[in-house]
Amino acid sequence: MKLATIRTSEGTRAVRVDGSTLVDLGASDVRQVLERDDWQQSAAAADGQTWDLADADFAPLVPEPSKVICVGLNYRNHILEMGRDLPDNPTLFSKYADTLIGAHDEIHRPAETDKLDWEAELTVVIGKPVRRVTGADAEAAIAGFTVLNDVTARDWQFRTREWLQGKNWDHTTPVGPYLVTPDELPGGVRPSLSISCEVDGELMQKDSTADLLFDPVALVEYVSTIIRLNPGDLIATGTPGGVGHARKPEVYLSAGQRVVTEIEAIGRLENVVVADPAV
Repeated sequence: MKLATIRTSEGTRAVRVDGSTLVDLGASDVRQVLERDDWQQSAAAADGQTWDLADADFAPLVPEPSKVICVGLNYRNHILEMGRDLPDNPTLFSKYADTLIGAHDEIHRPAETDKLDWEAELTVVIGKPVRRVTGADAEAAIAGFTVLNDVTARDWQFRTREWLQGKNWDHTTPVGPYLVTPDELPGGVRPSLSISCEVDGELMQKDSTADLLFDPVALVEYVSTIIRLNPGDLIATGTPGGVGHARKPEVYLSAGQRVVTEIEAIGRLENVVVADPAV
């Protein structure tokens, strides 16, 4: 099953994707759907208002998650290109909902950075409240997966040893367009999928999600040990090699460039970088 959150003239709506048709699920966004105990059955059976997929204006998949947990240094090749040792435990940081944008929205390039970078990421969407889960319970907590680009201000990220200030710029992080349930994916809750990022048609990142050092189930186990996970929470699992900061010479995003982030069988983000209009 494939779900999304779209913008309509009457506000956002959660929808099921049936080929080229979007079917209303009786909720304002995907988080509200996932908060239902029987969300899979009710979403599959819904027969509400319909829209054409071709006309969809995608909101962030989950506009207001209770938390967005991100994992750094989780692909072997990216760890090596950044000059780091393989970690013994996941490297975690958080994002705020104000960073999130839709699958085709503009990325606002902050005036304060000269080093805005891309990071294509497979992202876990949590489907039930869980705490300290392991094994099959951790697997069952995964509602599905989506695509996220953890756009990062590298100069701000490395001002200190903590990364949060490089990762939380307003209106910079596309997520969506779809939640795809594990039964639709090769590898299920540990999917093995091609992941890529292009900038103005030039391939910058390409890898397989099978190269993750800590897989999605392990991340649900680890994060839920620390804090309760709620329906609609997102865990961005890290980015593969090919980021601009690690290139020689370094390469960064500028206004007018088009960033395409894609994960096989899940979806595609296509976002244009613009100067932050709030400046």
